[in-house]
Amino acid sequence: MKPRRNITLMQQEKRLAYQLLLPTLVVLILVAFYPLVLVFYTSFTDRTFASPREPEYVGGANYSRLLGMTVMELPPLVDEETGERMVDPDTGEPLYERPIQVLPREPRRYRQLTQFTIFGRRYVWGATDPTFIRAIQDTLIFTVVSVFLETILGLGIALVVNSNFKGRGLMRAVMLVPWAVITVVSARMWQWMLAPTRVGVANVIFQRLGWGEGHISFLGQSEWQLPSVIMVDVWKTTPFMALILLAGLQLIPNDLYEAARVDGASVLRQFRAITLPLIKPALAVALVFRTLDALRAFDVFQVMLAQSRYSMASYNYYQLIGNRAMGLASAIGVVIFFIIFGFAVAYIRLLGVEKD
Repeated sequence: MKPRRNITLMQQEKRLAYQLLLPTLVVLILVAFYPLVLVFYTSFTDRTFASPREPEYVGGANYSRLLGMTVMELPPLVDEETGERMVDPDTGEPLYERPIQVLPREPRRYRQLTQFTIFGRRYVWGATDPTFIRAIQDTLIFTVVSVFLETILGLGIALVVNSNFKGRGLMRAVMLVPWAVITVVSARMWQWMLAPTRVGVANVIFQRLGWGEGHISFLGQSEWQLPSVIMVDVWKTTPFMALILLAGLQLIPNDLYEAARVDGASVLRQFRAITLPLIKPALAVALVFRTLDALRAFDVFQVMLAQSRYSMASYNYYQLIGNRAMGLASAIGVVIFFIIFGFAVAYIRLLGVEKD
């Protein structure tokens, strides 16, 4: 009789758990899943934002426009036999001065994204929407570089403020100031500091140090734009990483370090054998949250670069508000969702978050 009673009690507890979770599931369906399903559906239509026109189903046309790419071989610039530059036989114009004509325009128009060379042969990489492809590339570079730098700097700061020294409490409070500043405010502040005039503090410092003439357009020149945005994000978000890692360091018992010192372990050995393994859960949480947040970066790109360069989120905003292309914007949102979902699954499996 006892086993049967135990089974009955287990079933009752399980039924009660489902009943308690039911309101939460209903709220999640209404708040999260319904909008997500609606975005998926809208991405297959040509719906226009704030328009009374009835949207039409277009299938995967929005995704084809966003992700359509092709690679084609370019004619050689130099004749392999004579070594002379190749020219257009009709106009006599050198090929290296002629615009790219090999990319197809019908039934779909491709525009040049970049050129590359493999085994001495030139190729052009074309895309139907090169701006979005560049936005994906820039967002991934921004995410990888910024999260890496923030993790290294955040760990260093956490190790420093975790040690015993006079004024440690004040130091912990001061390090959170950049993170406490609203992102839009900090982005605007850095935009002024990076201005290509005497208003820009960065240019004044560079000029005093003899690095240039003090007229570097950090946000106007393409080679400076992404590093500038990454620098601002690292300055803004490193305290967040340091705070989470500091919480992980606080949970490590001091007895372990004392025992390691008695055994003659060096500081580096203590870090590798004690600190790093024990802060792995905190490090995993920090990496997951920070990476997913960086992939959705919008405000720092929008404020500092506007329409000169996009992240995935800012390009989504441009298509929705600027072009009112709600169907295309929904497709961009779906692409962002799958990229973020892929990163989340990879982090969970590689870092063992579900086990910890």
